Amino acid sequence: MTDLRAWLSRPVDAASLHAFRRLFALLMFISVIRFAARGWIAAVYIDPQIHLPFWGLEFLRPWPGPGMYLEFAALALAALALAVARSPRAPALVFFLLFTHVELLEQTAYLNHYYLVSLLALLLAFAPASDRTLAPRWTLWSLRLQVGLVYVFAGLAKLRGDWLIDAQPLRTWLAGHADFPILGPLLARPEAAHVMSWAGAAFDLTAPFLLLHPRTRPFAFLAVVAFHALTGLLFPIGMFPWIMACSALLFFPPSWPRQLARLLGVPAPVPSDSLPPRLPRLGLAALAVHFAVQLTLPLRHHIYPGDVGWTEEGFRYAWHVMLVEKTGMVTFRVHDPASGRTFVVHPEDALTPQQAKQVAIAPDLILQLAHHVARDFAARGLPGVAVHADAFVAYNGRPSARLVDPDVDLARERDTLAPRRWILPMP
Repeated sequence: MTDLRAWLSRPVDAASLHAFRRLFALLMFISVIRFAARGWIAAVYIDPQIHLPFWGLEFLRPWPGPGMYLEFAALALAALALAVARSPRAPALVFFLLFTHVELLEQTAYLNHYYLVSLLALLLAFAPASDRTLAPRWTLWSLRLQVGLVYVFAGLAKLRGDWLIDAQPLRTWLAGHADFPILGPLLARPEAAHVMSWAGAAFDLTAPFLLLHPRTRPFAFLAVVAFHALTGLLFPIGMFPWIMACSALLFFPPSWPRQLARLLGVPAPVPSDSLPPRLPRLGLAALAVHFAVQLTLPLRHHIYPGDVGWTEEGFRYAWHVMLVEKTGMVTFRVHDPASGRTFVVHPEDALTPQQAKQVAIAPDLILQLAHHVARDFAARGLPGVAVHADAFVAYNGRPSARLVDPDVDLARERDTLAPRRWILPMP
């Protein structure tokens, strides 16, 4: 343990950390402005009649009135401060807290790269000041490890029949890109989906290791840029390709910004700081806990029965990137035992289109909405109603099938970490 602390405490050039921090912060600023410009602040956090928070965080609610606009304004300012501040720790921590709060307000808006942004911002909260030319090794390697885990777990998740044998969901998605410039006819060919599926799995599993090796690094970086540029053009995955391309620079030698500056004829100071402080035992323990969580969360779906893409038990926070194409529809049958009457409730009547789309394919969201329906009927003078769901989902090219047991009263079910026995097996 002493040797590990000593290795993690050794100094490295801080130039790479400063460059990544600034690039990441600028991407986050653009992301916040983009989110606001497209009207998503209102669409996601203000317009919905009801919100569907994450399990255990039901107390979180969007700010009333102009509160959400003010929070996003604060996010933008924190991102700018992270880019230019002498000490990035305070703006990084503020950005982490604000961004994570926004992320946790609405479960139907979850995206893998939102989770990654929170993790990177948290690690950047321990980065050195911008006027330091040396940094302890752990600050760089913690970021490398975080990004590397995303690639590796995304690759491991692709080692499944749907992806490697049936080339799903790429086969479904690429069929709709026959009109893509230049590559369209090639992408529409049946074998293209299989080639890209195998190449995607191989890329994810090897990218961080090839980026670390000096001989393969230039080719791996070009592959990273090309891969993420293509996926960004083909699929609506927002800022994720840009974040990953930016993060790949972390795998270059720590002094690469200084070397680039010299090539461009820009003066670059030589690292001359005093040695950074030794990593304390508490710091090592915090890193161990953080990465223990990062190693455990993506594996938790193995304790649940069935296909994780179908049940979504252990699906989030696990880097199951671009593995699922699901469309569905759900209605609720509400039975009042006192009067014997049965009502039909359509989620679209109370949800936004984006919420309704996500609820229809996710069992935990169906359960959460069923409880909301039961509370709504109780407020109207009909307590104790039974709520049954008729949910049908088409998954990765398969015919539409029932997702949940229609005979189970979801109003009596509780959402826990235990397997949800009312989810029907994938046909």
